[in-house]
Amino acid sequence: MARATKKTEVQLCQPEVIFSALKALEQERGIPVSYMVERIKQALTNAYRKDREDHKEVPAENVLIELTETKMSMVQQKLVVDMVEDPATEISLDAARNISRTARVGEMLNIPVNVEAFGRIAAQTAKQVIIQGIREAERGAMYESYSSKAQELLNGVVLRIDPTSGDMFVRVGTGNEQSDAILRSGEQIPGETYTEGEHIRVYVVDVHRAVRGPQVAVSRTHPNLVRRLFELEVPEIADGLVEIRNIAREPGSRTKIAVRGTQEGVDPVGACVGPRGGRVGAVVNELHGEKMDIITWSEDPCQYVSAALSPADVLSVELVAGQKACRVVVPDDQLSLAIGKEGQNARLAARLTGYKIDIKPASKASEEEQALPEAEVQEDEALIEEVPAEETPEAEASEQDGI
Repeated sequence: MARATKKTEVQLCQPEVIFSALKALEQERGIPVSYMVERIKQALTNAYRKDREDHKEVPAENVLIELTETKMSMVQQKLVVDMVEDPATEISLDAARNISRTARVGEMLNIPVNVEAFGRIAAQTAKQVIIQGIREAERGAMYESYSSKAQELLNGVVLRIDPTSGDMFVRVGTGNEQSDAILRSGEQIPGETYTEGEHIRVYVVDVHRAVRGPQVAVSRTHPNLVRRLFELEVPEIADGLVEIRNIAREPGSRTKIAVRGTQEGVDPVGACVGPRGGRVGAVVNELHGEKMDIITWSEDPCQYVSAALSPADVLSVELVAGQKACRVVVPDDQLSLAIGKEGQNARLAARLTGYKIDIKPASKASEEEQALPEAEVQEDEALIEEVPAEETPEAEASEQDGI
């Protein structure tokens, strides 16, 4: 004959058990004990308000709960009155005297509540509130964690790719801090292809709060992706000996970087290139062959613009007065190199320096210089012809004689 088994009921008023579980939860998931204590109080309050026999709605502020590691108690506050109009918030003087002999009309009476007497509905309500509290706390902790990782580089795994929009969903983070990020098609490097399960490095652009946890927006085209990659590969940047001042990038094709040394004797370009080009090579490999032009930043705009047009040689740079623009003269055989394919080199140099750049070959510049003096001579001769001859004394005398 089968032996009947007794169902073990959960003892809600065992504070030492509750706090032991909350401390374990805090260590495992990082949810503060104080936060969960408040959620449990809220759960018990809602449970009591739903499980009342008279089905009267009790204001939440009339239910007080004390929950510590050694004690757990609940009381409902009611106002002592002569004539009861609202049983949910009021109690007659005679009934109050049965609880406290010193009760008086007009006073608030604390009526003890038997927590263990809650029914199934109340227990279920408490369970749902606690679970919801855990989820909200986890989402809040994840949001705070990823907010601190904004503008940083993260490793991720491709989950799936939307065949319609081309958007890529990436799982970033590790352990309990894993979250799903979205890499929009416009934030993907042209020509790059990935498959599900493949590892990828992404730059965190922004983090937003969402119902199901933090919504992480990532990018592969952002200029700061290149900055973070160089920070990983170049120890001098991490140590503050080399500083990246500006970056101009056309993702998947070419990037120009302006760097400077913060101490004398430090070669910023050499540090970024690395022995045998190993450091810049690692960045290029991560970006699947994107070309890198590393130049030295300068406070002198002319010198800065000249370096930005690298690898082309520059003969002279002249600033335009009153404008953030300059005229650049290059050797005839360097013109196409200075402009670049479809104007890319000149375009990136302009973005990097912030100057509008007008590039001319040396032959055309010399012709303009020669034409300028001739034009000035012709202008001077024209002015001379327009000026009337000065009247001499002899001419004045002959005029008088004729009169």
